[in-house]
Amino acid sequence: MATMHRTGIGYDVHQFAKDRKLILGGAEIPHEFGLVGHSDADVLSHAIADAVLGALGLPDIGHYFPPGDPSIEGISSLEILIHCRKLVHEAGASINNVDSTLIAEEPKIGPYLDIMKANIARSLGIDPGDVGIKATTNETLGAIGRREGIAAMAVASIST
Repeated sequence: MATMHRTGIGYDVHQFAKDRKLILGGAEIPHEFGLVGHSDADVLSHAIADAVLGALGLPDIGHYFPPGDPSIEGISSLEILIHCRKLVHEAGASINNVDSTLIAEEPKIGPYLDIMKANIARSLGIDPGDVGIKATTNETLGAIGRREGIAAMAVASIST
Protein backbone atom coordinates (compact mmCIF):
# COMPACT_ATOMS: atom_id res chain seq x y z
CA MET A 1 0.00 0.00 0.00
CA ALA A 2 1.36 3.40 -0.98
CA THR A 3 2.12 6.04 1.61
CA MET A 4 -0.44 8.81 1.67
CA HIS A 5 0.58 12.35 2.54
CA ARG A 6 -2.00 14.65 4.06
CA THR A 7 -1.87 18.34 4.93
CA GLY A 8 -3.93 20.41 7.36
CA ILE A 9 -4.13 24.11 8.11
CA GLY A 10 -4.83 25.89 11.36
CA TYR A 11 -5.58 29.44 12.45
CA ASP A 12 -6.13 30.99 15.85
CA VAL A 13 -6.33 34.44 17.37
CA HIS A 14 -6.47 35.65 20.98
CA GLN A 15 -6.76 39.14 22.38
CA PHE A 16 -4.36 40.68 24.86
CA ALA A 17 -5.26 41.17 28.53
CA LYS A 18 -3.50 42.44 31.63
CA ASP A 19 -2.63 40.01 34.42
CA ARG A 20 -2.05 37.04 32.08
CA LYS A 21 1.22 35.37 31.15
CA LEU A 22 2.17 35.44 27.48
CA ILE A 23 2.77 31.86 26.39
CA LEU A 24 3.81 31.13 22.80
CA GLY A 25 4.99 27.69 21.75
CA GLY A 26 5.05 26.70 25.41
CA ALA A 27 7.55 29.46 26.25
CA GLU A 28 6.73 32.24 28.69
CA ILE A 29 7.68 35.49 27.00
CA PRO A 30 8.09 38.65 29.09
CA HIS A 31 5.47 41.18 28.01
CA GLU A 32 3.07 43.60 29.68
CA PHE A 33 0.10 41.59 28.32
CA GLY A 34 -0.83 37.95 28.06
CA LEU A 35 -3.54 36.38 25.92
CA VAL A 36 -7.14 35.67 26.94
CA GLY A 37 -8.27 32.06 26.81
CA HIS A 38 -9.66 29.10 28.75
CA SER A 39 -6.29 27.36 28.49
CA ASP A 40 -2.95 29.13 28.63
CA ALA A 41 -4.12 30.81 25.36
CA ASP A 42 -1.01 29.73 23.44
CA VAL A 43 -2.19 30.91 20.04
CA LEU A 44 0.76 29.29 18.25
CA SER A 45 0.19 25.84 19.72
CA HIS A 46 -3.55 26.12 19.03
CA ALA A 47 -2.99 26.86 15.35
CA ILE A 48 -0.55 23.94 15.09
CA ALA A 49 -2.99 21.61 16.88
CA ASP A 50 -5.76 22.54 14.45
CA ALA A 51 -3.40 21.95 11.52
CA VAL A 52 -2.54 18.46 12.79
CA LEU A 53 -6.19 17.66 13.46
CA GLY A 54 -7.13 18.96 10.02
CA ALA A 55 -4.55 16.71 8.37
CA LEU A 56 -6.30 13.78 10.06
CA GLY A 57 -9.73 15.02 8.95
CA LEU A 58 -10.77 15.44 12.59
CA PRO A 59 -12.68 18.26 14.33
CA ASP A 60 -10.84 21.27 15.78
CA ILE A 61 -9.35 21.51 19.25
CA GLY A 62 -12.60 22.91 20.69
CA HIS A 63 -14.12 19.46 20.13
CA TYR A 64 -11.47 17.78 22.27
CA PHE A 65 -10.88 20.66 24.68
CA PRO A 66 -14.18 22.57 25.03
CA PRO A 67 -13.67 26.11 26.31
CA GLY A 68 -16.35 25.73 28.98
CA ASP A 69 -14.87 22.56 30.51
CA PRO A 70 -13.65 23.49 34.02
CA SER A 71 -11.42 20.40 34.20
CA ILE A 72 -9.08 21.85 31.56
CA GLU A 73 -9.09 25.47 32.62
CA GLY A 74 -5.54 26.81 32.41
CA ILE A 75 -4.23 23.67 30.68
CA SER A 76 -0.87 23.96 28.97
CA SER A 77 -1.38 23.99 25.23
CA LEU A 78 1.59 21.65 24.98
CA GLU A 79 -0.76 19.05 26.51
CA ILE A 80 -3.13 19.74 23.62
CA LEU A 81 -0.28 19.03 21.18
CA ILE A 82 0.55 15.80 23.03
CA HIS A 83 -3.09 14.74 22.65
CA CYS A 84 -2.89 15.51 18.92
CA ARG A 85 0.25 13.37 18.66
CA LYS A 86 -1.64 10.47 20.27
CA LEU A 87 -4.49 10.86 17.77
CA VAL A 88 -1.98 10.79 14.90
CA HIS A 89 -0.46 7.56 16.22
CA GLU A 90 -3.90 6.01 16.79
CA ALA A 91 -4.64 6.70 13.12
CA GLY A 92 -1.48 4.82 12.14
CA ALA A 93 0.09 8.03 10.86
CA SER A 94 3.18 10.08 11.61
CA ILE A 95 3.83 13.80 11.62
CA ASN A 96 6.32 14.89 8.96
CA ASN A 97 6.59 18.56 9.85
CA VAL A 98 4.73 21.68 10.92
CA ASP A 99 5.23 25.25 9.78
CA SER A 100 3.70 28.31 11.37
CA THR A 101 3.56 32.09 11.35
CA LEU A 102 2.81 34.36 14.29
CA ILE A 103 1.16 37.66 13.36
CA ALA A 104 1.80 40.36 15.95
CA GLU A 105 3.15 43.87 16.23
CA GLU A 106 4.84 42.86 19.48
CA PRO A 107 6.70 41.28 21.19
CA LYS A 108 9.77 40.22 19.25
CA ILE A 109 10.04 36.43 19.39
CA GLY A 110 13.49 35.84 17.91
CA PRO A 111 15.18 35.17 21.27
CA TYR A 112 12.58 32.48 22.08
CA LEU A 113 12.47 30.57 18.77
CA ASP A 114 14.73 27.72 19.82
CA ILE A 115 12.83 26.97 23.03
CA MET A 116 9.48 27.26 21.23
CA LYS A 117 10.63 24.84 18.52
CA ALA A 118 11.98 22.42 21.12
CA ASN A 119 8.72 22.52 23.14
CA ILE A 120 6.54 21.95 20.09
CA ALA A 121 8.81 19.23 18.68
CA ARG A 122 8.91 17.36 21.99
CA SER A 123 5.12 17.54 22.32
CA LEU A 124 4.54 16.28 18.77
CA GLY A 125 7.31 13.68 18.85
CA ILE A 126 9.28 15.20 15.96
CA ASP A 127 12.67 16.85 15.58
CA PRO A 128 13.02 20.59 16.24
CA GLY A 129 14.27 20.91 12.65
CA ASP A 130 10.81 19.78 11.52
CA VAL A 131 9.15 22.76 13.24
CA GLY A 132 9.04 26.07 11.39
CA ILE A 133 8.12 29.26 13.25
CA LYS A 134 8.15 32.66 11.61
CA ALA A 135 6.77 36.01 12.66
CA THR A 136 5.39 38.99 10.83
CA THR A 137 3.49 42.12 11.69
CA ASN A 138 0.14 43.26 10.36
CA GLU A 139 1.71 46.60 9.32
CA THR A 140 -0.49 48.42 11.89
CA LEU A 141 -3.69 47.31 10.09
CA GLY A 142 -6.73 45.89 11.91
CA ALA A 143 -7.00 44.58 15.46
CA ILE A 144 -3.62 42.84 15.32
CA GLY A 145 -2.03 46.00 13.92
CA ARG A 146 -3.57 48.01 16.76
CA ARG A 147 -1.83 45.66 19.21
CA GLU A 148 -5.08 44.14 20.46
CA GLY A 149 -3.82 40.56 20.24
CA ILE A 150 -1.87 37.93 18.36
CA ALA A 151 -2.87 35.57 15.55
CA ALA A 152 -1.16 32.46 14.24
CA MET A 153 -1.41 30.31 11.14
CA ALA A 154 0.01 26.81 10.74
CA VAL A 155 0.26 23.92 8.33
CA ALA A 156 0.99 20.31 9.25
CA SER A 157 2.04 17.42 7.03
CA ILE A 158 1.40 13.82 8.04
CA SER A 159 1.97 10.46 6.39
CA THR A 160 -0.29 7.44 6.73
